Amino acid sequence: MKLDNLLIEAAKIRGNTVAVASAEDEEVIEAVVEAINRDLAHFLLFGNREEIEELLIKKGCNKEYVKIIHTRTKEQAAQQAVKSVHENEASVLMKGHISTATLLKAVLNKEYGLRMGRVLSHVAVFDIPDFPKVQIVTDAAMNIAPDLNQKEQIINNSVEIARAIGIKKPNVAVITAVETVNPSMQATVDAAALTLMNKRGQIKNCVIDGPLGLDNAISLEAAKIKGINSDVAGQSDILFVPSLETGNVLYKSLIYFAKAKVGAVIAGAKAPIVLTSRSDTAESKLYSLALALCSTEK
Repeated sequence: MKLDNLLIEAAKIRGNTVAVASAEDEEVIEAVVEAINRDLAHFLLFGNREEIEELLIKKGCNKEYVKIIHTRTKEQAAQQAVKSVHENEASVLMKGHISTATLLKAVLNKEYGLRMGRVLSHVAVFDIPDFPKVQIVTDAAMNIAPDLNQKEQIINNSVEIARAIGIKKPNVAVITAVETVNPSMQATVDAAALTLMNKRGQIKNCVIDGPLGLDNAISLEAAKIKGINSDVAGQSDILFVPSLETGNVLYKSLIYFAKAKVGAVIAGAKAPIVLTSRSDTAESKLYSLALALCSTEK
């Protein structure tokens, strides 16, 4: 599965509607128009009607696929977009020209929000040049320093996404700085615990191994040189990082150094959330939409 294949798979799924909070953003509307051209979904666009209509005309949008709901403020746009998902009028939530904090405040609202009692986590799917398959990275944007229980939930979220895009039993590499357990490095202790939890059936539908360095998680040659005998080493599908800082650096390194393409969602809520950065390209937003739409099929 590569990201372009994700667009093909998303087009096979019918009946989805995406709620966009504060849709008056050129890159977002460009992604919306491309999604419509590919017949991926219908859209509810919340925000400033005049600005949204101007962008739709500029981008040549087929307005049969969109409905604009005017809101006076970004807070109101977030609230109404989230409510539309809560009330099953939409199956995916997407961030527009709005801060992450404002959108997440609505997502976490106890009355109309999208929490399900699970940890929300960021799951990014990378299509890396000259690499044979996609690599999933988690968590690069939500959980700063997760404890063992949170790490278990983050893995479960990423496994759900992997299975939704056709990786039925993903290999999860728990990434640390070294390949051996060191009591002074909590990440390695947690990695060993997660591996054992998986072997005992506490974490299902995947194969976990760790601690593993990034090199021997993705390279069979590196794993062989270091004498690591593992079903995951060199064959990872999911790279599970120990902290947000690690994940964020890896995420941006793949984009800016490796020129990787990426699609990402927030998992663990009632519905997938497309929470891209304002600096992300329209292409990245489109891939993220496709990933979210595929994730609605559980």
